[in-house]
Amino acid sequence: MKIIKSILMIGLIFISGVINATEVKINSIKELDHYASKSGNTITMSPGVYQLTDYLSVDSMISRHDRKEFQFITFSGNNNVFNLDGVEFELDNKLRSALKSPKHTSEFLITGSNNTIKGLTLKYKGEGTSSGGAAIEVGGIGNILQKITLYINGSFPYGYGDYLGKGPVCVIKHQKHSGLLVTGINTKLLACKIYMRSFGHAFFIQGGKNTYFEDCYAEGEIRSTNEMLAEKSGPAFDNNFASVYTSYTGEKKIQHDYMKSLNECGFRTYSTGRVTAVNCVAKNMRVGFALAKVSLINCEAIECERGYYLNNAVAKNCRGDAKYGPLIYLVGEKPSNIDLILMPGESDMMVHAVATICGHGHEISIKSNGKDVREKAIPIMLGYGMPQSGEISSPIPQKFAEDIKLTNLTSLPIVIGENANNCIVTTNGNITSNHGTDIKIIKR
Repeated sequence: MKIIKSILMIGLIFISGVINATEVKINSIKELDHYASKSGNTITMSPGVYQLTDYLSVDSMISRHDRKEFQFITFSGNNNVFNLDGVEFELDNKLRSALKSPKHTSEFLITGSNNTIKGLTLKYKGEGTSSGGAAIEVGGIGNILQKITLYINGSFPYGYGDYLGKGPVCVIKHQKHSGLLVTGINTKLLACKIYMRSFGHAFFIQGGKNTYFEDCYAEGEIRSTNEMLAEKSGPAFDNNFASVYTSYTGEKKIQHDYMKSLNECGFRTYSTGRVTAVNCVAKNMRVGFALAKVSLINCEAIECERGYYLNNAVAKNCRGDAKYGPLIYLVGEKPSNIDLILMPGESDMMVHAVATICGHGHEISIKSNGKDVREKAIPIMLGYGMPQSGEISSPIPQKFAEDIKLTNLTSLPIVIGENANNCIVTTNGNITSNHGTDIKIIKR
């Protein structure tokens, strides 16, 4: 009887919440900010382009800083639906500069739970930077973002990727600006798009658990090192084109003939719970998918410095090119099961490996899509790891690789390092070097 009464009570609470849900129509950012802290509402905002400076002036940022109000809007309410189809916010980066927020502070924050936000476009414009952070941070439990589009700029220096450093090791201290940060639980991101024109990540997760991406898109910019080295002024020129990375030549300088992303990762994890990504695409990013504890289904990396950097991962029917850098760096002591398609595409830029594979117990298959015979016989490397921070102009180190099953269905050659042990290699291509131990070769 007590159980029945409890069930009835839960049902009444649920019905009461539905009955009390309010449908609200708004037409200003001020009204949106008001309802962002309320609960149980369906808010529909009139389509149009809204200037954030019409609600928050540059002059007001000083008092906001003094009050430690470092977010422009905080969605702290629960069980809301925000219908923002056709709504575009334009945010002048002068607001970010004037606010002077602490490092790693996000500008729009979702702390409530079970909210759905649909259709918003957020576009940054103008000059100005902050000490770093993301445009949007999704915390809470069970929040859904659908068809959110972000256009991100406002970082310094911009135009050199990570050559000038990141974090504490740097030639010039960066002021980054990232896209969307997930810190919450059971977050869903559906058909969201981020266009990066700043140094920072597009989508990234720090501490979030059970994050789900579907039909999401991350796009950055790429630039040749030859174009960087041709500069006659600017941050890199002023520092004699120094880099934080040691190159194949032994110099810590930007090298000729590489293609660099000017951004960070398309999809990135830091100490997270399980992540799932379905039908997602990354283009022109430093890493398309840099993920651990992840399941990838039908994802694609296009013209990235490196397509995939995976650890403890499952990838099914995923694909990418090796036009400007490796298709994949596969690492980790926990087994991964990787199925990749190498897409057509070559360039005149330097690429030292199509794949490097190290760790324990992995099963990885690489097959071709389209043109199989390439002008450059760039190898798949077993018993090799990721170069320093993944930098494509740095030497590739040998790394421990054991109990790995590699199936190479392309015509590319394979190089096997001396730290590879007890591996099975099935290949269409030639084995150009084998210094491993107990390596079984099956030629197709």
